[in-house]
Amino acid sequence: MRSAGTNSKAKGPFNISDAGPRFGSTELAAAMIRAALMLAVISALLLIAALPVQAETETVLYNFTGAGDGAIPESRLTSDGAGNFYGTTDWGGRGWGTVFELSLNGNGGWNETVLYSFTGFADGAYPYYSPVIFDSVGNLYGTTSWGGDGNGVVFELSPAGTSWTETVLYTFAGGKDGSHPANGLIMDPSGNLYGTTVAGGGRGSKGTVFELSPSGGGWTEKVIYAVKTTPAGLTMDGAGNIFGVTTSTVFELSPNGKGGWNPTVIHTFTGRPRDGAKAQGTPVLDQAGNLYGTTRLGGAKNQGTVYSLNPGGKGWQENVLYSFQGGKKDGNQPYAGIVFDAAGNIYGTTYGGGNSGDGTVFKLAPVGGGTYQESILWSFNGTDGWHPSDSLSLDSAGNLYGTTSAGGSSRLNGVVFEVTP
Repeated sequence: MRSAGTNSKAKGPFNISDAGPRFGSTELAAAMIRAALMLAVISALLLIAALPVQAETETVLYNFTGAGDGAIPESRLTSDGAGNFYGTTDWGGRGWGTVFELSLNGNGGWNETVLYSFTGFADGAYPYYSPVIFDSVGNLYGTTSWGGDGNGVVFELSPAGTSWTETVLYTFAGGKDGSHPANGLIMDPSGNLYGTTVAGGGRGSKGTVFELSPSGGGWTEKVIYAVKTTPAGLTMDGAGNIFGVTTSTVFELSPNGKGGWNPTVIHTFTGRPRDGAKAQGTPVLDQAGNLYGTTRLGGAKNQGTVYSLNPGGKGWQENVLYSFQGGKKDGNQPYAGIVFDAAGNIYGTTYGGGNSGDGTVFKLAPVGGGTYQESILWSFNGTDGWHPSDSLSLDSAGNLYGTTSAGGSSRLNGVVFEVTP
């Protein structure tokens, strides 16, 4: 992204007729040469200052074609620690979505490999907003919102030589057990999986938080929280407490010591102008136990917010860290959660806004007193991506990686991108 530079016209440093005592011809010639050199140096410096500065660069690592390689990636990327990324596409493959790997090809580019294409039947279909996660031995886990009996599945992919084998761990029935899982999974140290569904859960519910536990060679599912409004993804702290959001609340689930869970609503969003509304991004914990997230709407201009929740003696206190303004100079509708760097800077994406209205990558830098300054690192223009929907991944060098649900060379099928400081 280029920032506007100074465009003022440079004037000479002085007028030779005002240069002090009169000179002889030799001294005058020397003075004129020195003056000309000085003028050239100053003019060059002013020209450099006037050039626009490239703050960050964006690189499209892969353009999806919509064919066998997949289309519409709406989930964040998962790193294996060796430089490879894994993710899902909602469509493409055999028509029902894919799980893919992106790896460096040794020539400065990237190769995409489809690890699995869903068939739309018992194995699942459409892994909406579902990133994949690794276990300790290299298996991948995720969800599809459809397929199975029509209500979605939880699946495992296991490496087998140069290919991967899919196993369906659980098929949702669509009743009290929930239906249409989205937003991926988390895993506790015992190997239990937790996720959310955006429907089901019984009368009056609009989704669930579920637990899936290995049992006798199979897996057992139980609903640990039925929610009243649609939930997003989950996060877990070191003590085993689970945190999540619905479109109207932030909640905590604490183990009760008897195999069950105690639910607590720790914040209810009140909407514009002082609070967010329609929370959608998966919350994130910092090392001090503070919780951070985004809302798609609300805030001063009803364009969305970034917020923090801080635990204390009087319960959890919310701070709105930033309210998006919308328009070309800012983003709007941050669907995705955020990531931190080691210095405490916050990075995220907005679905809209920016120069072309196609979304942005933004940074919030702490400036003291609990306040943050926002800057746009990249504005998408369609050919380089369009409408990022999920969180970013951050490597040790400070590079940011993500996906857009549309855009790219076809403007339809989405991309994997990198933003480099």
